[in-house]
Amino acid sequence: MGWQPLRSSSLSLVEQLVEHFGSLIRNHGLRTGMRLPSVRALAESAAVSRDTVVQAYDRLTAQGLVQSRRGAGFFVAAQRSVATPAAMPGATLAQGAAFDTAYLLRGMFRPGSELSGGAGLLPASWMDEDMITSAMRSIARAQSPGLLSYGVPQGFLPLRQQIASILQAQDVPAHPETHLMTVSGVTHGLDLIMRSFLQAGDTVLVEDPGWFLIFGRLTAMGVNVVGVPRLPGGPDVQALESLAQQHQPKLFFVNTVVHNPTGQTLSIGVAHEVLRIAERHGFYLVEDDTYSDFLHGAPIRLATLDRLQRVLLVGGYSKTLSGGLRVGYVAAKPELIYQLTDLKLLGGLTSALPSEQIVHRILAEGSYRKHVDRLRERVDKARSRCLRKLEQLACHAAFEPVAGTFAWVDCGMDTEVLARHAAEHDLLLAPGVLFSPRQAPSRMLRVPVSMADQASSWTLLEQLLRQYR
Repeated sequence: MGWQPLRSSSLSLVEQLVEHFGSLIRNHGLRTGMRLPSVRALAESAAVSRDTVVQAYDRLTAQGLVQSRRGAGFFVAAQRSVATPAAMPGATLAQGAAFDTAYLLRGMFRPGSELSGGAGLLPASWMDEDMITSAMRSIARAQSPGLLSYGVPQGFLPLRQQIASILQAQDVPAHPETHLMTVSGVTHGLDLIMRSFLQAGDTVLVEDPGWFLIFGRLTAMGVNVVGVPRLPGGPDVQALESLAQQHQPKLFFVNTVVHNPTGQTLSIGVAHEVLRIAERHGFYLVEDDTYSDFLHGAPIRLATLDRLQRVLLVGGYSKTLSGGLRVGYVAAKPELIYQLTDLKLLGGLTSALPSEQIVHRILAEGSYRKHVDRLRERVDKARSRCLRKLEQLACHAAFEPVAGTFAWVDCGMDTEVLARHAAEHDLLLAPGVLFSPRQAPSRMLRVPVSMADQASSWTLLEQLLRQYR
């Protein structure tokens, strides 16, 4: 086993040593149970430091190739073969299978999904990685206990204080200690609310079209899901009044500012009427605020008009900072925050403190506002290009979105058919059927603005539209 390092190699000495012994073990040059040279002996024979050998042996141990025996040294571990697993069910769209929420979500997280038409996140290249890494370094230099701590059930207080100051500046009366809790992203916040308020057999109202993940989660709970038509200025209030009287719902999930998928925003008149209907019929409003930072100017929110009496406001930072920073918040009246925090404890104790500290640092230093201004401008330009390209393909938006990361267009055909054939060519599209709580056939298609510069996607979309219209 006389190993000698190659000083001119591009690999480090540790990497060379790991590769040397790893190759011997995998190719049965070293048998199970054989003892590796001692750290001191190998360091002396190869003229390297003991630390180099220790690091290499530790890596081999982590790979399962070597095991350490206290006081005896390092020995070759038994190698166990693992059968190649069968393909995950649903990894591809089988003939006749439903083009459903789960299929789209799996596709969004497969390798290379950033370039797919169905992805809900902006490309990583559009984000400010330096801003995030700078915040991480600042926290590390401050020797914060965040990496070693569970955190606080209600959330990192400085972050709650920062969020409260932002909401208060927008006239949402959120006190950091009584009206706010942090969650692991908007989806987590919505899930906590669903589990806190609902039981199987209850009825909830959702928007039609609306966010498909909510429909899937509610259906899995055995809840009766009823759609309220969405108009350019918000929910159809006449339909809302009628449905509320008929079904006596517990909750109404509404995406007021920069609606997903239409990109429309709530009007003040509709907002007032929605609140009056909710009060008359005794249901709570869950206001999804995911995309409000993409809107120019101050948003009109139900939480502002209602003063957090009947509204639970849910927001987060995954869409504007990083999909990996799962940091969000719920703003509501104190008794509901207390109730939701207890449920959060039962489900997962606390949310990740290091992530909350990173987001707090970014918000507190003022770099977030500048980043969002730049990101909003880029999204607006891409959305304009995207809409013009869609018009050239005879796909039209009945009402051009006022903001946001999507275009919602009529393609003149059943877009589930379009999405199925696109999937055969590894292009993931989001057909209108997914955004319907009734899973009704639809000619609508949600297109992310990040697709604007993806020439191959447009070429394929044009071919499919010509072939199947």
